[in-house]
Amino acid sequence: MPIYSVKLLRKEEVAAGTMAFHFETPAGFAFKAGQFGDFTLLHPSETDEEGNIRGFSLASAPFEPDVMIATRMRDTAFKRVLHSLPLGTPVKLDAPYGDFVLHTPVTTPAVFLTGGIGITPVRSIIAQATKEQLPQKLTLFYANRTPQDAAFFHDLEQCAKDNPHLTFVPVMTRTTPQQWAGESGHIDKHMLMRYVTDVTTPLYYLSGPANMVAAMRQILTDAQVNEDRIRTEEFSGY
Repeated sequence: MPIYSVKLLRKEEVAAGTMAFHFETPAGFAFKAGQFGDFTLLHPSETDEEGNIRGFSLASAPFEPDVMIATRMRDTAFKRVLHSLPLGTPVKLDAPYGDFVLHTPVTTPAVFLTGGIGITPVRSIIAQATKEQLPQKLTLFYANRTPQDAAFFHDLEQCAKDNPHLTFVPVMTRTTPQQWAGESGHIDKHMLMRYVTDVTTPLYYLSGPANMVAAMRQILTDAQVNEDRIRTEEFSGY
């Protein structure tokens, strides 16, 4: 796998406590929506036992001009250095990796069950499918505590407007009816069945913290979904 040197172009807050970092796309670099890469800080001002390399899903879609990642800003040496990197600073990118990518044929629906920063590979997949106007039926459940915690919320809303085959179901776990009119509480079998007519037909993509992925897998098992129809991407230490 080629290793690239990529410069930081810009950084922005995309949700409460969550930053996106945009890097230049190196010549000849290609990836599939949903894949990830390993990013290495070069000569960081500080380090700790977790080291200078982190794997990040590529939150950007292949058609977009930058390589973008997003992360919750925990208080670690890596993330402190990343947060303070001057624009133009190079980092090492080893990518792409992973098979958390949209399946074929497009006649089989896809259902995404994701939460928090687990949205990053799914944002890439949804954006690319919308750009290509794929005829595939897509349903995205996206759980967060509040709308302010939901990274790329407006991007996904726009995709839902632009893609007639996409159903976007944001779910908030810590809001009141006065604060939020959409789905609230935790994703469960009953919520799933309100939006997915035949739960045994789609392929399922689960991404987020390990405990959420485990809970979503149990919901699907309880709903008699075959294990072969489930894809997972667990985020640990995010």
